[in-house]
Amino acid sequence: MTLNIYLSGEIHTDWRDQIINGAKDLNVQFNSPVTDHGASDDCGVAILGAEPNKFWHDHKGAKINAIRTRKGIEEADIVVVRFGEKYKQWNAAFDAGYAAALGKSLIVLSQDEHQHALKEVHAAALAVAKEPMQVVEILRYVLKGSLPA
Repeated sequence: MTLNIYLSGEIHTDWRDQIINGAKDLNVQFNSPVTDHGASDDCGVAILGAEPNKFWHDHKGAKINAIRTRKGIEEADIVVVRFGEKYKQWNAAFDAGYAAALGKSLIVLSQDEHQHALKEVHAAALAVAKEPMQVVEILRYVLKGSLPA
């Protein structure tokens, strides 16, 4: 069995690399949004033309990014959403809600200080982890039935 995993959320740390490297021996495929912040913000105007109003600048980019995000979440067996410490990631909450609405297996990565703010997201998740390696161990258990040593 191969699992398709979509890695959504915070883009300012290497959590995705930690999961991908930790799961090298597992039968998994990873996908994610564009993690180059500038490219993600400016894709709409770079492709479709400049906008004098910041709302329309962001609107164009959000819609183009949504093409990739929707496809990634829809094709995923498992969606992992990380909520980082520095920024409020409204897009991550949206992705978690979309995944839950589609009935996707959802794993949330977050810290204790965000527990209250994310209580509804946590309630929709099948697992709430604090560290990327916990996600790897979940994947290992799901695929191989083995517990951490």
